[in-house]
Amino acid sequence: MAQNLQNVLYLLTPGLSLRRDGLALRIEYEKQLKLSLPIHNLESVFVFGADIYVSPSAMRLCWEHSASVCYFTDWGRLEARVEGVPQGSMLLRRAQHAAASNPHRAAALARVFVAGKLHNVRWLLARSARDAATKEDGDLLRTAAEAHAYLLRELGRTPDDPDVIRGVEGRAAALHFEVFSYHLRPTLRATFPFDGRNRRPPRDAINALLSFLYALLRHDCVTALTAVGLDPFVGFLHTDRPGRESLALDLMEEFRPWVERLGLTLLNRVELKAGHFVAREGGAVELSEVARKTLVAAYQQRKLEKVMHPLFQEKVRYGQLVFIQARLLARSLRAEADYTPHLFI
Repeated sequence: MAQNLQNVLYLLTPGLSLRRDGLALRIEYEKQLKLSLPIHNLESVFVFGADIYVSPSAMRLCWEHSASVCYFTDWGRLEARVEGVPQGSMLLRRAQHAAASNPHRAAALARVFVAGKLHNVRWLLARSARDAATKEDGDLLRTAAEAHAYLLRELGRTPDDPDVIRGVEGRAAALHFEVFSYHLRPTLRATFPFDGRNRRPPRDAINALLSFLYALLRHDCVTALTAVGLDPFVGFLHTDRPGRESLALDLMEEFRPWVERLGLTLLNRVELKAGHFVAREGGAVELSEVARKTLVAAYQQRKLEKVMHPLFQEKVRYGQLVFIQARLLARSLRAEADYTPHLFI
């Protein structure tokens, strides 16, 4: 209904009202008090959906105390960010740009993003190995998981050089996609052949599926970073390029295995079929309108499911995880705490 995590108030349930009570915010539902929070404990209020009321006096209290009010659609698209005269965002972005210009600081953050991805790919491989249809499939997936464990150890010994760290990530990605088809049930592999990652355009159904899911995730990461005041275009692992949301790509890394598992589940459950993918002239493969709707619905439904957060020991929606990580990254850049990737278990 309403949650306070990392000094961010999440308003998630239609029908909630946020009102001012002196120097506190009152969260009410059906005119009943559900939660009261002193304004000095808050940095932001995140409002999800159109059916949540924030009174003008509550909004004024927020901007008087440098707390932003961010409005999102039900599906997590940032629509507006309301704040007083900007103060913290400028200082935060200066810290972000300084860290990106410092090779050692940039390498340290790049290493953490890659470590999170490698751990979570191991999680995906281990899950599929347990459910493998044959011993041979399970052994191949477990061997790949062990190789990722080795690369994790190697990553910890790499010098503070982003290019070396990118090299480790590239080797891990090659290993991951080498066995990717073994996540599928054996009867589906002829229907959905996969010979490595390709894009612009994707040339098979699995690559079309992955590209679409990555695009949904990328959008959510841009939204989360923007909401906390970070510049999504200035990253640490991914190099700067005009129009490239490098920091969003950095944040995506630890969540890629999560969306990959969603896509694989839809294929294995035959919720997506060969007929949902359309081959175009020139070799490109696209998702049909039905496939896109199926993926968006499944993705948004998965974001509403809850998981125990290992850091806060409190249940949160999967959709909140990128916002939590963006907030942790902002705190790291302010030198308030080290950045820790979200690890799926």
